[in-house]
Amino acid sequence: MSEVRVDAWVWSVRLAGSRSAATAMCRAGHVRIGGERVKPAQRVRVGDEVRVLTPGGERIVVVRELLAKRVGAPLARAAYDDLTPEAPPRVERPAEVRRDRGAGRPTKRDRRAIEQLRGH
Repeated sequence: MSEVRVDAWVWSVRLAGSRSAATAMCRAGHVRIGGERVKPAQRVRVGDEVRVLTPGGERIVVVRELLAKRVGAPLARAAYDDLTPEAPPRVERPAEVRRDRGAGRPTKRDRRAIEQLRGH
């Protein structure tokens, strides 16, 4: 086996939850090989760079092994090299300033305190 359909490969290495979901991702343009959008029947080969846009963010993988059937997670993980950059750390935001209902419009002094608290 020298080539496999890209939707079958994405499903078999567990980048998509089902084969139909992998096909839908390809049709929507969320799967790219070498920077080009691909159709579900496009063939993938060993060494191809596949970019998949998932709900958790974009995954960038290089095909190491061709799989046509779904396998266990350890075997699926061994079928590709993950080049996805690590997500940047989340920035902690200060607590939102809440005013009591009916307290009216904040005074100029209150607004300055709110802006200072927010870091402006």
